[in-house]
Amino acid sequence: MKNKIGLNILFVLVVGFSGTSALAGVTAELTSAPNVPPAVQRGTETVVVHLQAKEYVGNLAEGVKYNFWSFGGTVPGPMARVRVGDSVEFHLSNSKENTQPHNIDIHAVNGPGGGAAFTTVDPGQEKTFTFKAKAAGLFIYHCAAGSIVDHISNGMYGLILVEPEGGLSEVDREYYVMESEFFASEAKDGIAQFDIQKGLDEHPSHVVFNGKVGGLLGNNALTAKVGETIRIYFGNIGPNGISSFHIIGEIFDKVYTEGGIGNSTRKNIQTTLVPSAGAAIVEFKVDAPGTYALVDHSIYRVAKGAIGHLVVEGDKNPQVIRQGK
Repeated sequence: MKNKIGLNILFVLVVGFSGTSALAGVTAELTSAPNVPPAVQRGTETVVVHLQAKEYVGNLAEGVKYNFWSFGGTVPGPMARVRVGDSVEFHLSNSKENTQPHNIDIHAVNGPGGGAAFTTVDPGQEKTFTFKAKAAGLFIYHCAAGSIVDHISNGMYGLILVEPEGGLSEVDREYYVMESEFFASEAKDGIAQFDIQKGLDEHPSHVVFNGKVGGLLGNNALTAKVGETIRIYFGNIGPNGISSFHIIGEIFDKVYTEGGIGNSTRKNIQTTLVPSAGAAIVEFKVDAPGTYALVDHSIYRVAKGAIGHLVVEGDKNPQVIRQGK
């Protein structure tokens, strides 16, 4: 793949042969959005994943600092990529500097709380559980500790891709994009916090891609070249809203509805609905140069931040589109 945007965040993900956590075998990377981990090119294995809950202050919008809760120090959290049949030994640690207990609910898990029942961990501690990746698809993970709503609303979510046996078809570029709502209070001492009443009223102050207003604009914009096929792994955490994901000037050649892999795909789709705590995989070929806008076509959300850009370079294609006289 030819992704060139963003900084990769490296975590320990060890493929072992004995089913233990010994540091042996292959080390893979988990990536921060919009980057995607490399395709899995192996048989089924035991996969050991280490992830840390981290609370931090960062930028939500220009002039707006926010007290984020996160996995791995980024919002959304890092993307993981395994294959169907893998046994995943998951280690969740909670930074000793944190103020809250945290856990993880992985929607790819069959079992109590998606793993949350085994992973509630206090600051400075670590918990572990193991699950079998039984179904291929693109799945949400999120924190489910405490009242749940504040942990999700503050930024504790991400995506895990479970590849089918034999993997997915090859494309030119892959990107990781996640939509989320924030319910920010008025700043106190220069930092906004989660406002529970705005959440209950379902009135987000911000609706964003990849964790902040402008997360896919300017230097953060996605890039491609004319003639390339793009695959976007798109997640919508909500926590309330359903996303109407659309790219202005493009038609999705293929959509894996709600992130499921193995069923028939939908073709020639203009806008795809992605439920709260759901996902979709979209593929399309870019035919002409220019700047394409990614939006939630519930269009007033654009004013709250739900817009990004895909910048396509290359020769003009008058057979597809041209300006009249």
